[in-house]
Amino acid sequence: MTDISRQPLQDLLEALASESPTPGGGTAAAVAGAMGAALAGMVATLTLSREKYAAVHDAVRPMAEAAAAGRIELLAQARRDAEAYDGVVAARRLPRDTEEQKAARALAAAEATRHAAEVPMETARLAVRLLEMLPELVEKGNPNAASDAGAAALLLEAATEAALLNVGVNLSGAGDPEFVSRMQRETADIQVEAQRLRSHVLAAVRKRF
Repeated sequence: MTDISRQPLQDLLEALASESPTPGGGTAAAVAGAMGAALAGMVATLTLSREKYAAVHDAVRPMAEAAAAGRIELLAQARRDAEAYDGVVAARRLPRDTEEQKAARALAAAEATRHAAEVPMETARLAVRLLEMLPELVEKGNPNAASDAGAAALLLEAATEAALLNVGVNLSGAGDPEFVSRMQRETADIQVEAQRLRSHVLAAVRKRF
């Protein structure tokens, strides 16, 4: 698997547009989240680099650090998502000529599918945690970059929603009702929170215009 964090954008877009199932929507979700994290980092940097905002530097500095860490982790999630689905494909290709092989294949496929749901769930968790800091960043950050904070919120919400779609599509093959129920509850909670935060951020941004 190509290291997506070092892949030229054009190459990534061509890979996403190809007939290969990976990279797919989960990878795109994580990349969108990384872009949102990068924009949040830019807003923080444009605040920390201006002495006129010195009064809020102590509050904004941890946000800059969180944005930088989140960007790196979300790019790693982009790779992990593709790898996880490749694992599902590999499990489905296992032999099934005998009853033992069929049982082993079913077990491997269910395990791989659960992992393929867990990876985008972690992407959604990461994205919504970054969303949580944006209201304060809009409030305290450089007002000239307020629209960039709004764009970050939209990208992070998109990352969350897209990642959760990839969680959902994998749950049908998870083979574990308790796991499915837990993931569905978390999906609903994260989705509501992401939408709430995005609306909050955009309202705050528009007040800056």
